[in-house]
Amino acid sequence: MSAKIENVKKELLSDNWYVLHKYTFDLKRKDGGSVQQMREVYDRGNGATILLYNRAKGTVVLTNQFRMPTYVNGNESGMLLEACAGLLDADSPEQCARREAVEETGFQVGEVKKVFEAYMSPGGVTEIIHFFIAEYHDDERHAAGGGIEDEDIEVVELPFTEAVAMIADGRMKDGKTIMLLQYLQIHRIMD
Repeated sequence: MSAKIENVKKELLSDNWYVLHKYTFDLKRKDGGSVQQMREVYDRGNGATILLYNRAKGTVVLTNQFRMPTYVNGNESGMLLEACAGLLDADSPEQCARREAVEETGFQVGEVKKVFEAYMSPGGVTEIIHFFIAEYHDDERHAAGGGIEDEDIEVVELPFTEAVAMIADGRMKDGKTIMLLQYLQIHRIMD
């Protein structure tokens, strides 16, 4: 189904960290009429995320880092436990997932599996995230992780059962991580 929009006008609002545009357009309605709408759209590029798991140990590897948007929205510490992730830049989604795993956790994993892709906040952000999983083994850790440049990332290895319990009790708040943990659970990968 193609979009039923006309008279699209685009205005640059910010090109500071990423790009923010204001779009004004006429949306054709099902009844044949049209309505003018205005939306601000934030373009930060597309990204990839990867959840590392170890069946034999029953564990997952996550990262814990400060996220300013969570801080300003009620997360008192600003720290967020999450699967490693990053923007694609010039890489393919799989290359990005592998790069982020090494940079953030120190693990250089073997086989990775793409499980799905999704818009995470389609009401205002263009980003599509590509979701991956990979089994890790202790001998694949070639660096400490912790991120690059101005990142300050703590690597956290948790029992899978505890990570899933953190969803239910509210300690796990990152959407992409919740989706990946539930993927492992639904597909019984950790059984």
